[in-house]
Amino acid sequence: MKNPVDLHIGQRVRHRRWLLGMTQQQLAQAVGIRFQQIQKYESGANRISASRLWDLARALDMPVSFFFEGLAPGKDGEAMEMAGDGVMQNKETMDLIRAYYGLEEGPRRRLLELAKALSGSIAEQKAENRAEL
Repeated sequence: MKNPVDLHIGQRVRHRRWLLGMTQQQLAQAVGIRFQQIQKYESGANRISASRLWDLARALDMPVSFFFEGLAPGKDGEAMEMAGDGVMQNKETMDLIRAYYGLEEGPRRRLLELAKALSGSIAEQKAENRAEL
């Protein structure tokens, strides 16, 4: 059975790699291992040692603490993922974030304002629909 902490850290590695637009092969080369090992880390099948996590953090330009963000202590001292991180596990979300940060500042701000306006109008429509029922 896979350890929830190993799964979480593997997912954080994958998300950061996707955000940077790196392939598993590119990340593997950056830390001096084979891409199959990256696959195993990302799936939680293999644990990442402290020294390897340090190497991955440097290659992904993040502090080591980044990989533990979103974990909370569960009952009996086991780690549990905090709720609300599910949307970040969606590849479409990561693609959207990467595209967003690929924009220049002006268009990025306009896109953010558009997204806020659209999400607000959708929330209003849902509230109106509930009121009609």
